[in-house]
Amino acid sequence: MPNTPSSNDNTPATATRRERRKEARPGELIDAALNLFVEKGFAATRVEEVAARAGVSKGTLFLYFPSKDELFKAVVRENISGRFVEWNSEFEGFEGSTGDMLGYCMNSWWERVGATKASGLAKLMMSEAGNFPEISAFYQQEVIQPGHTLIRRILQRGMDRGEFRSLDLDYAVYSVVAPMMFMILSRHSMGVCVPNNVELDPKRYIASQLGVILNGLGLRPGDARPDARKA
Repeated sequence: MPNTPSSNDNTPATATRRERRKEARPGELIDAALNLFVEKGFAATRVEEVAARAGVSKGTLFLYFPSKDELFKAVVRENISGRFVEWNSEFEGFEGSTGDMLGYCMNSWWERVGATKASGLAKLMMSEAGNFPEISAFYQQEVIQPGHTLIRRILQRGMDRGEFRSLDLDYAVYSVVAPMMFMILSRHSMGVCVPNNVELDPKRYIASQLGVILNGLGLRPGDARPDARKA
């Protein structure tokens, strides 16, 4: 008769399957937590709900994440701040113009974060950070500061290469951040940022904003003045 695996089967294949399930469980909890944080906010999300959505007990969740704060931090690291190593590496290896780099940065951020569920974390932080100073400080350290640093490096590259004029980098970073934050708000607050009958095309929007950032709104040599065109 063929051997049937017993409940105490410790063959390498069975052990491997158990290990895979053990390794997958934190990821399932993080995915469930991301969805609930975005849907309900930080304060309203209960760890019991996260565990239930992931299909595990609350006790199992606490084996991996000792508190809701730590679970939230894991969500941010997995979906946003953990990407900065990759983004900084891409900065180091980029060979095109700084204008092209800035466009790549904005489009890449949208594709990897803005267009995903993780973009809802930014809206969550805007609405709830004041009530949770610890997670606010964490988000500043893990997301805001590294993000600003990377944008400053891009703008500084443009200045160093003679592609950009002299900029006040403390404020110039917000010329890049602001349009991306608007995209997040328009995605998660329909009807507030744009009319209900308007659907923003991310690629067109980014191209438009990039053109304003790189060229400004001022007249360039050879441009006709608006009043001259009216005459």
